[in-house]
Amino acid sequence: MSLRPSGWSRPRSVPHHSVVSHVTLHVWRVPPARLGALLWRVARDRGRLRALPGARFAKVLGTGRGFTPGAVDATRWAVLTAWRSRSDAAGFELGTVARAWRRIAVAECRLDLAPLASRGTWAGQQPFEPDGPAAIGGAVVAVTRARLRPVRAVRFWRAVRPVAGAVAGADGLLATFGIGEAPLGWQGTVSVWRDAAALREFAYRGEAHARVVAATPAQRWYAEELFARFALVEVAGDRSLIGWAGP
Repeated sequence: MSLRPSGWSRPRSVPHHSVVSHVTLHVWRVPPARLGALLWRVARDRGRLRALPGARFAKVLGTGRGFTPGAVDATRWAVLTAWRSRSDAAGFELGTVARAWRRIAVAECRLDLAPLASRGTWAGQQPFEPDGPAAIGGAVVAVTRARLRPVRAVRFWRAVRPVAGAVAGADGLLATFGIGEAPLGWQGTVSVWRDAAALREFAYRGEAHARVVAATPAQRWYAEELFARFALVEVAGDRSLIGWAGP
């Protein structure tokens, strides 16, 4: 999955989008002994999250230690939510959905994000349109998401293996992990960078990453793709849950 957009074209019809001022990424560790409760939460909360006051977009996501199907981490789950305001996000922390996840989890980490830029769509929406210019400085977070074309999935996974190795050793990388809505074909990445310059250096100058980006228009791997960049406002909780390597 690319950390910079390539081969973008304007959709024939303008997709639904909502301006947001705050995004949260909650990550929980749920032990295997609570698998039944976990599956219930995943099934029930997909719809409940979208109905929360101020929620403009929400996804329950599985995670991976890397970006390939074999790297799935079945004990770590995430909820990514775009909010109308930060006060709406704060209300979620005290609500029934967040409390239910905490009852079954043994660890939690929350990233508070301010949207900076977003290109592409997710489920036909543009979910991370910022409500105004955000201050640029400090750590940034990149979120990518793609829906693979089934007939091209195998070739895609072969192509991105070198990228997965390169990003692990990238200068300025603070944390990274895979996210997905399904075990195969609907996946993405979350990466946290020391600053915007470190993200740009990897995205535009990394050799392995550049090859994948250059090949994307011709290979047509994605039926849908999105790239979004955020300012990291705060990290709360257990940073080891997201593989944090920073100070």
